[in-house]
Amino acid sequence: MLSSNSDSSQFVEHVVLFKVKPDADPSAVNAMISNLNGLTSLDPVFHLKAGPIARTRSSSLSFTHMLHSRHRSKPDLGSYSDHPAHISVVTNYVRPIIDDVMAVDWVSDDITGSLTVPPGSAMRVTFMKLKEGVEESGKNEILKVVKGIKQKFPSIEQLSVGENFSPGRAKGFSIGSIAVFKGVNELEALDSESELANEQKDKVREYLDGVLVLDYVVPSV
Repeated sequence: MLSSNSDSSQFVEHVVLFKVKPDADPSAVNAMISNLNGLTSLDPVFHLKAGPIARTRSSSLSFTHMLHSRHRSKPDLGSYSDHPAHISVVTNYVRPIIDDVMAVDWVSDDITGSLTVPPGSAMRVTFMKLKEGVEESGKNEILKVVKGIKQKFPSIEQLSVGENFSPGRAKGFSIGSIAVFKGVNELEALDSESELANEQKDKVREYLDGVLVLDYVVPSV
C-alpha cells in the first residue's frame, strides 16, 4: 500500500453513496461497513473510509452511508473496482441490503500534504448538476468559484474540486467537491457564515439544475 503522506498535486477522488434498506438488519449494515473498510488494504487504494452519513442538507435524494477513497491515478481506481476482493464485498455485503447507489469520481489537482484524511475529521461533500445547455465557460466559472471557497473560509483544511469522469452512476451530477474540516465543531461553525456562503452560491446558481450536499464524519475504524 502507498504511503499515507504525499506532496503529490494530483490524485483521484472516489465517492460512493449508499441508501440502505429501511428493514436491513443492523448486523448486516455493520458487516457492510466493516468489509468496505477492509478494502483499504488493497494495493490500488491510497485512502479509504466508509461509514454513516451524518446529515443530508439538500436534494430530494436520500442516502444513509458513504465510502470515500483516494487513488493515485485513474488506472488505480480501475484496478480497485475490478479487484476480486472489491467485487466480493459488493456482491455479498452491499447489494443485498441497499435500495440505491450513486458514485462520483474526479481528478483533484490542487491539494498538498497528506492524502489520508484523519479519523474524526468532518467533511462536507457537494455534488452539482448542471442545467442542460450550460457551456464550457459556465462550467469553468463554477469550478473557479468552488475552488475559491477555501480562501474565504479558513476553517477548511483541505478542498478538493473536480469534474466527474464516471457518468454511469452519478445520476446526472457532473461536479464534485469535498471540504475537509478538523472536526464537527469547525464544520458547524461554517453555518454561522451563511451570508458569505450564499454570496458564493449566487455566483453559480444560474448554471445549476440541482445540488446534493451532505456531511460526513471520518470514522476511526
